Amino acid sequence: MTRAASPLTPLTRPARLAAGARVAVVAPSGPVPEERLQAGLDILRGWDLDPVVAPHVLDRHGAFRYLAGTDADRAADFQAAWCDPEVSAVLCARGGYGAQRMVDLLDWDAIRAAGPKVLVGFSDITALHEAFATRVGLATLHGPMVAALDFLKNPRTQEHLRSTLFAPESVRTIRSPDAVALVPGRASGVTLGGCVSLLAAGLGTPDARRTARGGILLIEDIGEEAYRLDRILTQLLRAGLLDGLAAIGLGSWVDCGPYEELHAVFADRLAGLGVPVVEHLGFGHAEGAPTVALGVRAELDADAGTLVLQEPALV
Repeated sequence: MTRAASPLTPLTRPARLAAGARVAVVAPSGPVPEERLQAGLDILRGWDLDPVVAPHVLDRHGAFRYLAGTDADRAADFQAAWCDPEVSAVLCARGGYGAQRMVDLLDWDAIRAAGPKVLVGFSDITALHEAFATRVGLATLHGPMVAALDFLKNPRTQEHLRSTLFAPESVRTIRSPDAVALVPGRASGVTLGGCVSLLAAGLGTPDARRTARGGILLIEDIGEEAYRLDRILTQLLRAGLLDGLAAIGLGSWVDCGPYEELHAVFADRLAGLGVPVVEHLGFGHAEGAPTVALGVRAELDADAGTLVLQEPALV
């Protein structure tokens, strides 16, 4: 007899930041333009943070130019940043591709021993969000990267991250004026998710979840056409990862094709789960995207178009 997996429970939340906190900037994935990095560091300094840049952030892999240096160097930067007792948060410089290549090079025993810290990033950083959830039991922030254009140019994106880091109780409600219910209803659960193609790519790896039962799945992506999103969602369905979900929030789908085609895929693949589903919740690769906590208890109201954290993202 197979026993059903236990529902998700909230993860350990790290401490909020205070003025003067040291934050490390790392590049676990793609290469980082120096001028964008410097602009992002200036924003952080304007928040009275003390950013330190990992040694290999501006590297570029000799053979694979889509990587910010070698796997070993990217992993070493991340490891050193996380294990530095003076560092309160690790902020990713950009996404792209590469986090999956270095995640198994990290010393997870040492990372656990270093204690909870804030991790911020999205897109390819989904691989690290999942690893920290399953290996460390740590809540993380699906938020903007230091050298990303939206963070550099969009005051709304900047302010939402700043508020999340310093005053998380002030940004417990995520809402979008464009939100609409695909499946009406309201449900509570523990948030998880990120870039849906990365979630599918993680199936079968050491970081794969046994279950998302009781979870509020928050997914988004960029550059995936309707048929590829169909394939990704079908893979998640066949793998059982969507069994027992409490609710689903759909974020942005930049460069993913005509939305009416995407809507048809979402309705076909997700509506049959019988849980509340909301479209256009605004997080992800879109302009002005909010920072969303992963691993915390929340309530999704598809009719109201809101995701309300039942506890602040950080303690």
